[in-house]
Amino acid sequence: MAFHRHTGPGSYTVGTMSERFDCHYCRDALQGKKYVQKEGRHCCVKCFEKFCANTCTECKKPIGADSKELHFKNRYWHDNCFRCFKCYTSLVNEPFMLRENNKVWCSNCTATEDAPRCKGCFKPIIAGDQNVEYKKMVWHKDCFTCSQCKQVIGSGSFFPKGDEFYCVSCHEHKFAKTCAKCKNPITSGGLTYQEQPWHSECFICSNCKKQLGGKRFTAVEDQFYCVECYKECVAKKCAGCKNPITAGFGRGTSVVNYEDESWHDYCFKCTKCARGLANKRFVCHNGKIYCAECPKRL
Repeated sequence: MAFHRHTGPGSYTVGTMSERFDCHYCRDALQGKKYVQKEGRHCCVKCFEKFCANTCTECKKPIGADSKELHFKNRYWHDNCFRCFKCYTSLVNEPFMLRENNKVWCSNCTATEDAPRCKGCFKPIIAGDQNVEYKKMVWHKDCFTCSQCKQVIGSGSFFPKGDEFYCVSCHEHKFAKTCAKCKNPITSGGLTYQEQPWHSECFICSNCKKQLGGKRFTAVEDQFYCVECYKECVAKKCAGCKNPITAGFGRGTSVVNYEDESWHDYCFKCTKCARGLANKRFVCHNGKIYCAECPKRL
């Protein structure tokens, strides 16, 4: 961007005639009168304005012999017409820019006009203004606000949603998933169990309170237990080996239940011959389990 300064007056001379000369155009005598000499010709002031004077680019009127004339690149102005098109400040002896339609602009208005426009208030963002840029868009810092609460986001964290922007708090309440346990928004991380979202710190063992994310666990009546706590506090004890029955956690996945007692499938066997009886006929005699053949030998 280049700024210019106007040059001096046009090439003519104004004076009072002391010799015998007539006006080149109207032939009136010029002796003792004010005249103008231009390109070797003498003319009266009236004929000068009619035939020779330059036309002001701004007001479109002739620039008379008594007026101060400014010119730049074959364009001419009265000195009082040479003003900024935008703010009307006089540009005599000031830098200026010649823009469309032969309008002159001062340096300040040119900088403002060419400055990027704030997406919020649509006013120019000039040098020195604090601003926020996002995807080729720009805002004054105080114009970059949350679409929900209208508070200034400025240079803080935000979440874009289409043409709208949300502060962290509003985004959490409006868009974030809600934890199935604490009912608060899940802003980052978290996990899903049976299509329900959980904070990692909320998905814990009901007994020891350790986090269960990425670990083996079991659910009992909406309560979650790690393997150790399930064995210790929840699992039934095998009537055979007296150890916890933890189907799915270790050896044996089947449980045999009879009356009020339970067995690992591999512990449910004949008391006499030790034959495995899971899914087979058995006999209970004096509180002990036998195969169908062994009671006959007692």
